[in-house]
This record gives sequence, C-alpha cells and structure tokens, in this order.
Amino acid sequence: MRPKISRYHEALEMILSSETPDEEDLQDERFLEIYQDATDLYGLIHSRYILSPRGLAIMREKYLSGRFGVCPRVMCERQNVLPVGMSEELRTSRVKVFCPKCQDVYIPKQRYADVDGAYFGCSFPHVLLQSYPDITPAPPQSEYVPKIYGFKLYKKRGSKYFNPAEKETARPYQRS
Repeated sequence: MRPKISRYHEALEMILSSETPDEEDLQDERFLEIYQDATDLYGLIHSRYILSPRGLAIMREKYLSGRFGVCPRVMCERQNVLPVGMSEELRTSRVKVFCPKCQDVYIPKQRYADVDGAYFGCSFPHVLLQSYPDITPAPPQSEYVPKIYGFKLYKKRGSKYFNPAEKETARPYQRS
C-alpha cells in the first residue's frame, strides 16, 4: 500500500488520530492532500479487511439485509446485489454492484456514486459467494424472449441471437 499512497505515514497518523479537523484545517491545501491520502489508505485497508473471515461475516449480514441495493433487472425479482470494483487501482473506476442471480454488473444508485471501486476490489463478491455457498441465489426461473405479434425473433436485430457479422435473413417484399 505504501507505493500507492504518497504521504503514507501522515495519512496513517490522521486515520489513527482522535482529533476532528477544524475550519482552519479545511482551508489548508496540504491538510486536504493528506486527507485524500488518508481516505484512500482507509479504503485500501477496507478492501483487505472485507476479505478476512470476520469481514466476510459482516459483509454477509449486510448483503442479506439488502444494504447494497437490489438488481435493476425485472427478471432478477429484486435480488440483493454486492459492491464490486472494476479495478484494484485507485481513481480508475467508481464502485459498481454485482448481481449474483444474473451475474452482471450495474451502476449503483446515487447513494454510492462517489465511492472508489478499489475500496472493494474486483474479487470481493466472488470470494463472499464462495465462502458462503448457501447465499448464492438460483439462476433466474424465466428468460425474456423478444417477440413481435407473438413470433419469436431469431437472428434478427433486437434478438439476443443477433450477430452483426452475419447477414440478416430478411427478404424484401416482392410481388408475384
């Protein structure tokens, strides 16, 4: 962590300090730089802690209580989601949410919009689900099938089977 945090010792002191910043501190440029480093250091410590047995147990309870939100997909039926980072590097990507039911990643609601993804890491949801297999949801029971007037779309634009590299099989209307 030390190479990632430029003012490691000052940031660690700030985290461990019981003092609250006052108005004068909040106007000081150097203080704000150390504060940002302290925030990043705390986030990186958090990403390691949540992968420990104790951290996983705490995060399991938060997941089961729906603390991180629910999947936006209708077919997932309000499945609880888990936070995930798209990168282990700081300031690369904001935190996203992973749905264990559809196994896709989404942008969370505004509540977590300003949290760095590195504070959770790329592995967290998968380690949690491997550690507690009883909380892994069953796959979706049904799948949305696009239809037009009751006919399924197959290999056409709008279908999940559409491949842009293949030529569409639609024939233009011809009079006979």
